[in-house]
Amino acid sequence: MVAISRQVAALSQALNWLQAPFALATRLYVSQVFLASGWLKLTNWSQTVGLFETEYHTPVLPPTLAAVAGTFGELFFPILLILGIGGRIGALGLFAVNLMAVISYWHVLGTDEFIGGLRQHELWGFMLAMLAVYGSGALTLDRLLSRRAHLQPAWE
Repeated sequence: MVAISRQVAALSQALNWLQAPFALATRLYVSQVFLASGWLKLTNWSQTVGLFETEYHTPVLPPTLAAVAGTFGELFFPILLILGIGGRIGALGLFAVNLMAVISYWHVLGTDEFIGGLRQHELWGFMLAMLAVYGSGALTLDRLLSRRAHLQPAWE
């Protein structure tokens, strides 16, 4: 039994070592999805506003304001995540953007298009929720700056 406990402890230490690179990989993966979408919206602005007027049905905001807010969120929050500056804020912000994207497609509920897209948004939402709950990991600008200042950041 002692030998098994030692093996489990060794495995746990090895997996603990992987936490920081996995958190970084998750941050980079989910951020690139939203950055690409935000950049496409920004570079095709008239088309973006048109889509918010006809295709994306945001329940609260008028189409132009929704286009601005959505594009801003898709460009700003991923940068926070990539750099690891206020990572939990970035994760929560992108989680909200992701949720709004799903809500804005309520009119295609039940179609194959919706179900396929929903699975992607569920994955991204889960990744973002994990980052918000567990933090961005050790490979962050927050961690680097806090070590220099000998402080532990409260927002990781």
